[in-house]
Amino acid sequence: MWERLRGLRSRVTRLSHRLPLGATGRTAAVSRAFWGRPARVLVLLFLSVIMLGTGLLMLPAAQGGREVSAVEALFTATSALCVAGLSVTGPVAHWSLFGQLVVLGLIQVGGIGIMTMASVLGLVVIRRFGLRMQLSVQSEQRTLNVGDARGIVLRIVATSLTCEALLALVLIPRMWLAHGMPAHEAAYSGLFHSVSAFNNAGLSLYGDSLTRFAGDPLVLGPVALATVLGGLGFPVLLELRRHLSTPRRWSLHTKMTVWTSLLLFVGGMVAVTALEWGNPATLGALPWPQRLLDGAFHGVMPRSGGFNVVDVGAMESHTLFVTVMLMFVGGGSAGTAGGIKASTFAVIWFVVWAEVRGHPQVHAFGRRLSAGAIRQALSLTFLSMTVVAFATIHLTAISPFPLLDVLFEVVSAFGVVGLSTGIAPALPPHGQVLLTILMFAGRLGPITFASALALRERTRRYDLPEGRPVIG
Repeated sequence: MWERLRGLRSRVTRLSHRLPLGATGRTAAVSRAFWGRPARVLVLLFLSVIMLGTGLLMLPAAQGGREVSAVEALFTATSALCVAGLSVTGPVAHWSLFGQLVVLGLIQVGGIGIMTMASVLGLVVIRRFGLRMQLSVQSEQRTLNVGDARGIVLRIVATSLTCEALLALVLIPRMWLAHGMPAHEAAYSGLFHSVSAFNNAGLSLYGDSLTRFAGDPLVLGPVALATVLGGLGFPVLLELRRHLSTPRRWSLHTKMTVWTSLLLFVGGMVAVTALEWGNPATLGALPWPQRLLDGAFHGVMPRSGGFNVVDVGAMESHTLFVTVMLMFVGGGSAGTAGGIKASTFAVIWFVVWAEVRGHPQVHAFGRRLSAGAIRQALSLTFLSMTVVAFATIHLTAISPFPLLDVLFEVVSAFGVVGLSTGIAPALPPHGQVLLTILMFAGRLGPITFASALALRERTRRYDLPEGRPVIG
């Protein structure tokens, strides 16, 4: 009898596999597809929204009386969704009100979307680990609950909207009372720049970015603070909210991100201010208090902020190169900033420090860094440098602009920063398409690459004889 029951069960199982999937079956299949290939889903989602945004910007109602080509619409939609901040059509105000709202919506969707998908991808990676590793990661990253994807999305949306609302409440009255804007214009401008600042988009309604607010600490200070908060990353923000006064309780990721960002912020502010102090085209002609304020503001913006209060194209060549290095590093993981990320830069620095000291293991903040994290950091940095190098070579060959200006534009696009020397509108159409691809790759590439490396990690069941090439 038991054999008959087992035989009947096996036949039912075979028949069930041949039947069409019901609603529950389809849901399960979609879920398996997502958790199996999350990076592919992320790329397809962003491509779909970019195509939708491009179509909306191609409508006559969005163009404000100026005909826009398909390449320009694609570039603008990609720049807004990837919060890159570069533009080939001039300021956002050149678009109609409908077009401006499309750009604003893309910025908001891109900022929240990238933080959400990066956090969910982190959960995907954790789920692929064994139970012991899941518990270890969850105890270290106290903000990531392995089974709480919905809660993470809700917290990200609430955090983003709260920060943007608070910044708007500061900017709107300041623009209205101190800068002579009508009330409705101040409200719209304050809201637009609040969303753009927190999401590290760098897109402005004005052709001179924030130059008209130069020297105003009540505008530049809040904008810089929102840029820093958005660029730190959601896991860091949530952990700082819980344990701001007790750094000893911070996770390794938070410690790396916070201290590395602080070092780069201070270094960037000091370097830009000092290097541009005597340049009459930027800071040199200003009174010294405004030099300090505007220089500090420009020291923060290369970390993916993208706003400017002086002409970037008039900066000294050495200042531009320092800015390129800051843009390449970028901000924190699972945030709105781009670049290779502060934690990646910190891992590489600790690897170099351990090698200089002759230590066989790499330690940071009382923890030993895993070999997988070191490999991923090195691979990500090398691939990013390769992409930037080949894009710079190509654009230098097809355009009349000097190498440093092209390198600046390429790194700004790949790091989704938005600072520009002004050459992007003058590039040929295929050069602008290349910058569009760089913005897309820079926004999604580091996340998808890192998650793909973690998800593809396999245990090798054999090893080869050790070899030791000559290094250096």
